[in-house]
Amino acid sequence: MNSSTIIQKLWNYCHVLRDDGMSYGDYVEQLTYLLMADERTKAPCHQQSPVPELYSWPSLIKKRRR
Repeated sequence: MNSSTIIQKLWNYCHVLRDDGMSYGDYVEQLTYLLMADERTKAPCHQQSPVPELYSWPSLIKKRRR
């Protein structure tokens, strides 16, 4: 997956959250939290994610917008 694909997916999630009534600040905060939690599971941190697997970043990027 290249960076433009990731960016497009991220914006798609932003649109979904905005359409569900979340403000810009709220959805940026939520998506940042998901991305940071995912990054901490990788080297060098190797921490367990506080986000349930169903809502994790890898799980969300596999979903398609309806």
